[in-house]
Amino acid sequence: MSVVLSEHLALLVSAPEGIQKLRGLILELAVRGKLVAQEPDNNQSNWKRGLFSDFFSLEYGDNLPAPKRTGTGEYPVYGSNGIVGTHNECRVQAPCIVVGRKGSAGALNLCRENGCWVTDVAYYCIPPSDVDLDFVFVLFHTLGLDNLGKGIKPGLSRSEAYSLPVEIPPLAEQHRIVAKVDELMALCDRLEAEQADAAGAHARLVDTLLGTLTQSADAADLAANWQRLAEHFDTLFTTEASIDALKQTVLQLAVMGKLVPQNPNDEPASKLLKRIGQERARLEAGGTCKKSKSMPPVGEDEQPFEVPESWVWERIGNYAVQTDYGLSEKTLPASEGIPVLKMGDIQAGKVVLGGQKVVPLATEGLPYLFLEPDDLLYNRTNSAELVGKTGIFRGLAQQYSFASYLIRIRCFNELVSPTFLNFVMNSPMFRETEIVPHLKQQCGQANVNGTILRNMRIPVPPAAEQHRIVAKVEELMALCDLLKADLVEARASQAGLADTLIDAALEAA
Repeated sequence: MSVVLSEHLALLVSAPEGIQKLRGLILELAVRGKLVAQEPDNNQSNWKRGLFSDFFSLEYGDNLPAPKRTGTGEYPVYGSNGIVGTHNECRVQAPCIVVGRKGSAGALNLCRENGCWVTDVAYYCIPPSDVDLDFVFVLFHTLGLDNLGKGIKPGLSRSEAYSLPVEIPPLAEQHRIVAKVDELMALCDRLEAEQADAAGAHARLVDTLLGTLTQSADAADLAANWQRLAEHFDTLFTTEASIDALKQTVLQLAVMGKLVPQNPNDEPASKLLKRIGQERARLEAGGTCKKSKSMPPVGEDEQPFEVPESWVWERIGNYAVQTDYGLSEKTLPASEGIPVLKMGDIQAGKVVLGGQKVVPLATEGLPYLFLEPDDLLYNRTNSAELVGKTGIFRGLAQQYSFASYLIRIRCFNELVSPTFLNFVMNSPMFRETEIVPHLKQQCGQANVNGTILRNMRIPVPPAAEQHRIVAKVEELMALCDLLKADLVEARASQAGLADTLIDAALEAA
């Protein structure tokens, strides 16, 4: 390896995909004859040069469907990207390199057995006797065979591979090159293992220290613990995962009532909920709100954790003014109509506007299902990890609607903060206690429906405290976003430096 790279190995390895780039560089230097010293009577003038087809051939494999494989272990069966079973017969009777033809086009696998079966989605190559199998495996990795596949289902054409230029050193040098490649790849393996150990230790440290925040007795205790943590931000929050964990901790603190101090002068949440009930009854009587059945109170034995004295546990069905399923009308990619939001438009607690398909303005039920600013959209069905995703709508009134697999939650904005509810529903506590226990599989998809949603429990602070919590959460989320932006910039700089080092090493070769 070059002196420049040896001096800057730590920088290269720590860069994004740095070890993967290092592996590629090792292989490239190997086939250029720059990885090992040339013997006096074996210099590069002794290398053979030509096209792929001058040295190698790619032979078609034979079809062997899975039901016909015996599975008895005598010979490995190779597909386009590795072993897919075993069989009691072989069609290739020598060690070979298996090259993906369809599917994983250009994928490379090395078979050291004296017999194997290569299926018809792959080629196999048995090198000539004066070319080392392991050297050919190294060489093939530098030819970009995986970039030659084309089409919806990539397929590698032999004619394209055959036109690639290759260089072959004398056999003795091939052996030295392979030995050096093995040595350096083992080094890369150790570096990867060290990185994994360091990453695991870092993640455990972050989890432990963030845990001290959630264990804070109150806002004052949290402030002290936060200050100790803030002194080490530059060493703790150095990965996207750690910053995301910090965001989740902020939300957890918010819903536990530990993020901001309580104010004894605030109207208690119990009175707030009474006023919400009165307002709902008034709207229902006036016909501007659908009548809904009152949910039972949350008993003391049902409360997931203790909340401040001025807070109350309540069910979403009693807290919100209404919950509604969206439109089932088929959407169209038209230029005119009402855009319909879907699950994919809910991202990181927000609703992303733009690019939605539409329904005609005259669609039945549409006037009632127009969205208003600060409506929450809840995803009720999809894969298990996506069910329960919630985002808040910030668009203009009566210009968007939403699909039937979303549920709209509308609050009394004059009395409560919809943003606070959105934070609650995106918190780890809410997912753990209200979403995961109720996940049901229906037709291959998970579902937590509207009836369950209305029964979900939420901690309700006084209205004034809700607004203070929202302000604090938004302040800390902005800090997290700055940390992430700095991280992205630093990684881009690292990647640029690493690429420059690799380019310099290749130019010098």
